[in-house]
Amino acid sequence: MRERLALYLDLIRWNRPAGWLLLLWPTLSALWVAAQGWPGWHLLTVFVLGTVIMRSAGCCVNDVADRDFDRHVKRTAQRPVTRGAVSVREALGLGAVLALLAFCLVLTTNSTTIAWSFLGLLVTLLYPYAKRHVSMPQAVLGVAFSFGIPMAFSAVHGGELSWPGMASSAPWQAWALLLGNLFWVLAYDTEYAMVDRDDDLRIGMKTSAITLGDHDVHAVAGFYALYLVSWWGLLRDEQLGWPFMLGLTGAALQALWHLHLIRGRQREACFQAFRMNHWLGATMFVGVAAGYALRG
Repeated sequence: MRERLALYLDLIRWNRPAGWLLLLWPTLSALWVAAQGWPGWHLLTVFVLGTVIMRSAGCCVNDVADRDFDRHVKRTAQRPVTRGAVSVREALGLGAVLALLAFCLVLTTNSTTIAWSFLGLLVTLLYPYAKRHVSMPQAVLGVAFSFGIPMAFSAVHGGELSWPGMASSAPWQAWALLLGNLFWVLAYDTEYAMVDRDDDLRIGMKTSAITLGDHDVHAVAGFYALYLVSWWGLLRDEQLGWPFMLGLTGAALQALWHLHLIRGRQREACFQAFRMNHWLGATMFVGVAAGYALRG
């Protein structure tokens, strides 16, 4: 049992929290914006636990979908499903249990958030297969990794959140923040794709690093800029003062450091830049949360 547990923890990347942290920080930022400050322990617990659990479920689905490709990639060849230590049925079963647990958390919110959770799940399931057919699958991942933003708004505002274009008192900011965050996902997941570019070219996988070619570093710089500028523009009227501007400046300096790391396109440097992105997201969240706290 101890050996099986260790394999399952490896499958969900338990010892590599960067993945769920990349999901968590923009979700919490949106939760604070939607609530205009502290959202309460209930919603905080739902979104923290839900983010960790759903990211773990996504790892199960991703590893099953990519098992025939991962064995040809140096970084992923030893994943439990890829090397046969965990069966496809086991991985999918674990993923289903985790998704059910996350859904139980969503059930404690409201009907609008419950409805949006199904769309979020659909995008999560589609992403592994987008890498076969979409030249920039990172954009699909960007939607999946940003979907906590509209869900946070719907959890706070209840039935007020509608599909873009429909009458509502507060949807535009949620969808605009999602779009802005998508550019951040494009930035860090392109760095991630740069690590495996040679292997992905050999096996025919589609990634943004391959699509962008020699323009990859410049594109990552543009993605970071669009993310930072869009969130600044969307939150500047919130009167978050110097804490938010300090957080934004700190995030921008980190982005510059990541660009310095990836300029040579070396595997380890690109992977380091990717792994450090959760600190960028944390810096933005601290700026947002502190801004609301000090705004009073």
